[in-house]
Amino acid sequence: MRNVTARIVFVAILIVLSQYAVGTPVPQQDQDQVNMQSMTVAELEKAADTARARKDYLQAIQYFQAALKKDRKNSVLYNKLGLAQLKNNDLRAARWSFESAVKWNSKSADAVNNIGAVAYMQKNYGSAAKHFKKAVALDETRPAFHVNLGAAWFSQKKLERALAEYTRALELDPEALKQEARVGITAQISSPEERAKYSYMLAKIYAKRGDVEGCLQCLRKAKEDGYRDLANVYKDEEFSRMRENPKLHDVVAPPVAK
Repeated sequence: MRNVTARIVFVAILIVLSQYAVGTPVPQQDQDQVNMQSMTVAELEKAADTARARKDYLQAIQYFQAALKKDRKNSVLYNKLGLAQLKNNDLRAARWSFESAVKWNSKSADAVNNIGAVAYMQKNYGSAAKHFKKAVALDETRPAFHVNLGAAWFSQKKLERALAEYTRALELDPEALKQEARVGITAQISSPEERAKYSYMLAKIYAKRGDVEGCLQCLRKAKEDGYRDLANVYKDEEFSRMRENPKLHDVVAPPVAK
């Protein structure tokens, strides 16, 4: 994966002053550096957050790095820097930043979770599960942590464990599996067969919870990706309350009576 390394150009004050003296315009990059040196940590963090919000990740990285030069033990800043680096496709730098966040605050559930996210993106699912489990232990009430752990279990074909985590996520937040932030999970599933299996598993969860529309949507996705065992909706216990629903029949034809 291509890594993009953000660079901060350091310019001596003497050079900047000499440019003013001869009337030469100061390059914008140099001026930005001077501005960062005069800003407080809070101002740099705010500027970085603004740059990250407008998806200018290189600029955000520069502001976060400048802030960390002034406050080298700030766990929150390291975590935010890692998120910007992650968005900038620099996984190695992002992991280092998240690990630095944990170094200065071992209870940072977000940073621990984010180390797991990097491992997950690198398809190191064992390491991902380890960190997601630790994040859950630090803050069990965060639905996203359970969703992430479920994804790691699913990628290791540990479906029962995945089901348990997804179910818990939905108990905490009924929208946990429908948010756009979760799209990245299925994007990591490489084959249509695995995506189909994933969708069918989610359909089971929604059916058990009585969410008919959520269940049907997942069954349609499973069907589109060629799931071979759709007929099991008429066998699996989770779908028992839906079997007489005409909407289910439209997605999966009922078995022919013998």
